[in-house]
Amino acid sequence: MADQDDPRQVVDSILGEAAALHEQVRRLDLQPVLSAAEAIVHAFGAGGQVLAFGNGGSASDAEHLAAELVGRFNRERRSWPAVALTSNSSILTAIGNDFGFDQVFARQVEALGRRGDIAFGISTSGASANVLAGLEAAERGGLVRVALTGRDGGALGRAADIHVNVPHDTTPRVQEVHRTLLHVLCELVERGMIDTQV
Repeated sequence: MADQDDPRQVVDSILGEAAALHEQVRRLDLQPVLSAAEAIVHAFGAGGQVLAFGNGGSASDAEHLAAELVGRFNRERRSWPAVALTSNSSILTAIGNDFGFDQVFARQVEALGRRGDIAFGISTSGASANVLAGLEAAERGGLVRVALTGRDGGALGRAADIHVNVPHDTTPRVQEVHRTLLHVLCELVERGMIDTQV
C-alpha cells in the first residue's frame, strides 16, 4: 500500500495497479473483444451504426468511441456512423424531465436505432439502470447489444449479446482498461473494414 504522505509512492502505486489490471485482462478470454469488433464491422458493412452510451466517465468513453469511428483512429479512411447518446443536453434533459433519468438512453435508442445497429452500453458497475434500459430498448428493436463493464458485469453483462468485462471493483482502474479496450476495438474495426474494403 502506498504511503499517502509520499506523492511519488502514490503515483507508483496507481501506475502499478493499472499495469497489473491490464496484464490480468490480457490473460483473460479475449473472444468477446473480437466478437464486438466483428459485430461493428458487420453493422457498418450493412449500412448500420453504433449508438454508444454511459454515465460520467463512461459517457466520456462513449463520446471517445464515437469520435474515433466518425473521425479516424490510425488510418485515413471514410467516416463511419457512430453517435454518442450522451452528447445532446437538450435531449437528455427533456427525456430526464418528462420520463425520468432511467429513460434517457432507451428513448434515444428507440428513436435512432434500427435492426442490426450496435447498441454499445458502458458501465463500470454493470448496474446503471439507464444503460440497462438502453440495452433493453435495443433488444426490442433488434439491435446487437454490446456491454463494456467492470466488477462482475452485473445485469448489464447479462443483458448483452456480447459482454466485454474488466473484473475489478475500483472504478478508476476499470475506466483505464476500458479506454485501452476501446482503442483495441477501434484498431480491429479499422483493420476489418479495410479488409472488407468498406
